[in-house]
Amino acid sequence: MSEEAPLLGGRRGGGHKLQEKLYNVFLTSYVNTFLVFVPLGIVAGIMGWSAGWTFTLNFLAIIPLAGLLSYATEELAEHVGDTIGGLLNATFGNAVELIVAIVALKKGEIRIVQASMLGSILSNILLVLGCCFVAGGYNRIQQTFNQTVAQTMSSLMALATASLLIPAAFHATIGGATKGEEVIPGAGPTTVGESQGILALSRGTSVVLLIIYVLYLFFQIKTHADYFEQQAEEGESRETVLRPPESVLLLVVVTLLVAFCAEYLVDSIDSIVEETGMSKTFIGLILLPIVGNAAEHVTAVVVAMKNKMDLAIGVAIGSSMQIALFLTPFLVVLGWIIHQPMSLYFNTFETAVLFVSVFITNYLILDGESNWLEGAMLLGTYTIVAIAFFFYPEDM
Repeated sequence: MSEEAPLLGGRRGGGHKLQEKLYNVFLTSYVNTFLVFVPLGIVAGIMGWSAGWTFTLNFLAIIPLAGLLSYATEELAEHVGDTIGGLLNATFGNAVELIVAIVALKKGEIRIVQASMLGSILSNILLVLGCCFVAGGYNRIQQTFNQTVAQTMSSLMALATASLLIPAAFHATIGGATKGEEVIPGAGPTTVGESQGILALSRGTSVVLLIIYVLYLFFQIKTHADYFEQQAEEGESRETVLRPPESVLLLVVVTLLVAFCAEYLVDSIDSIVEETGMSKTFIGLILLPIVGNAAEHVTAVVVAMKNKMDLAIGVAIGSSMQIALFLTPFLVVLGWIIHQPMSLYFNTFETAVLFVSVFITNYLILDGESNWLEGAMLLGTYTIVAIAFFFYPEDM
């Protein structure tokens, strides 16, 4: 993740003066030209512009905000040491997806939350990793990366996939003994007994996954830090521009702006569904991950082109693993607290797509080597998934 800085430009003379800091933060990245959409998106939401304009403007606004959020996190992480820095990266690495999901969860848009989580996982392991393999391998015979780290991450992804398969199997096999029907997002009508069973299973599983994620952080940062040293070395320490208080201020301001834009973005989705005929699942699964992962996508491809595949794998697979083991179970627990029926139940089609995607990805990375053809396979798989979900009917 520490290669995020080049996306946001170089340094000018240490950046001690205010104008130099502003230049380095805001004016040295082509992505930041999209910042013009931030006030436009907020105005569109306040003034009640059409759903199409509101959605588009806030969609574009969140892209540079995601980059600034990553930048501020990297600046702060440089000042606080490896351990706290690693925790900061883990916390804010997918902050945009988390903010959008929390806003949607509060509004009861469970399908949007589930689809955005699943979409972020698929986007990282298929689209981002595929682009990394193609961009890094088109002029090389083979690229290599740390096989032990890859195996650890692939095993954790398999665990996360199992945590979604089990609720789906539960729904497919159990018969509710209690009369009356309830609707679980993604599951359709269910008996009251089955509904409560799925929610209880999801909440218990989420607690276990959160514990596993904390153990993984301890494994990565403390007991087996040597495995991840090469990845850290590839990041190369850099000169910081912002002091810690300035980094925190930037984090707070950008987080608030993302929250506003996410609010208006989510509010416009229902109208977009009615006007365009696109399903909420497609919007959440394909479109929203583009927003949250834009900066990480470019970072991973850039470092892959520099043949720093350990770092590229860490960005792509690590982000997916974080969403599967931390963000998704966290949102289930949060839904439990605020009385929203967020569960780990995904319908059979979504579960099958995730299983196949994780299976293909794990098969390709377990040997610790990659080439451009393997990247093309992943991109082809993602394209097929996108086409399938475009035509898949809304199941609400």
